[in-house]
Amino acid sequence: MGSVGAKEVPVLLTADQRRIDGRRLDELRPLKITAGALKQADGSAFVEWGLNKVMAAVYGPREVHPRHLQVNDKAIVQCRYNMAAFSVDERKRPGLDRRSQEISKVIAEAFESVIFAEEYPRTSIDVYIEVLQANAGTRCAGVVAASVALADAGIPMVDLLPSVAVGKIDGHIALDLKKEEDNFGEADLPMALVPQSGRLVLLQMEGHMTRDELSQALDLGVSGCRQIYTVMKSALRERYDAGGVARTEVAA
Repeated sequence: MGSVGAKEVPVLLTADQRRIDGRRLDELRPLKITAGALKQADGSAFVEWGLNKVMAAVYGPREVHPRHLQVNDKAIVQCRYNMAAFSVDERKRPGLDRRSQEISKVIAEAFESVIFAEEYPRTSIDVYIEVLQANAGTRCAGVVAASVALADAGIPMVDLLPSVAVGKIDGHIALDLKKEEDNFGEADLPMALVPQSGRLVLLQMEGHMTRDELSQALDLGVSGCRQIYTVMKSALRERYDAGGVARTEVAA
């Protein structure tokens, strides 16, 4: 191990380019999706992704609250992303902090671009995302859960929205960072896209990448999103084939 200041930096890649959990650079963590996990929501999904556990619930279309937000020719999409106080090892104050508010806004804007909101004028489609256990990539897990929940609620969309983060660790581009890689890596690039067209609807970056590294990261992220998209579709297909809750998973 090396050290930076008082922090010990773990070895993130072995000599044969295996990561600390044994994955290759282009491998996802284990992913399990449960569609229709909550009976009282209009649509819901539970995502277990690595050590992340994220629940999403959708309500609507329904009356807008507060009323002044109502739009005459389309529905509005409201999102509340929250990390439970017990979801992380560090002390976290309950409730929405600035980061949660920013992520809520980004996710709402991503779904506004794919939902056929004009079919439900003067209403609200409310998306609640609760992170119960966090281990990096929670906003991507939240987008995946919310997308499946919206489809479960019967909200018409252009397509599902798979999402994944790509990062840079020890100078190498890696798919789906876990906590240590996110904390000690050089860059993090969460993204979400419309699979059929490849249109990016969410793209953020923290850290630094060269132009070539960014191009490589985007290609790897698109590949990862397509793998996740398959799992999302399977979860919904099984949900309605079985007429109840469906669980679909992929092993790393």
